[in-house]
Amino acid sequence: MTTQSSRTASHSAITLLRVSLGVLALAHGLLKVFVFTLPGTVGYFESLGLPGVLAYLTIAAEVGGGIALLLGVYTRWVSLALVPVLLGATWVHLGNGWMFSNAGGGWEFPVFWTLALIVQAGLGSGSWVLNRRFA
Repeated sequence: MTTQSSRTASHSAITLLRVSLGVLALAHGLLKVFVFTLPGTVGYFESLGLPGVLAYLTIAAEVGGGIALLLGVYTRWVSLALVPVLLGATWVHLGNGWMFSNAGGGWEFPVFWTLALIVQAGLGSGSWVLNRRFA
């Protein structure tokens, strides 16, 4: 593989990771809005002992962060900003064990997602960004 084709493959892989993370974040944020509803999400957060306003911040982070990742805008910063959201999700699912040990879902997915965001922050935006100036 030549240096140019290797660079292109690397940028494509970085872009694929960024877009995948963006789709996941956006989907989870919109799930909270359209399926669980805003009052339902606030109620769930409060049932965990968290302030209800944290539900709105989480939704804003997931929807806004998902769109920013899809567009390749401030990828490093957005990826790092989403890490606390995923650490919170890890905390929520910590008592459930692994995926196969409980019907409530385990903590391994948010931990993996956190690590993927950290990797994305280290790699940057890749190709196909809205504006290279904001990448």
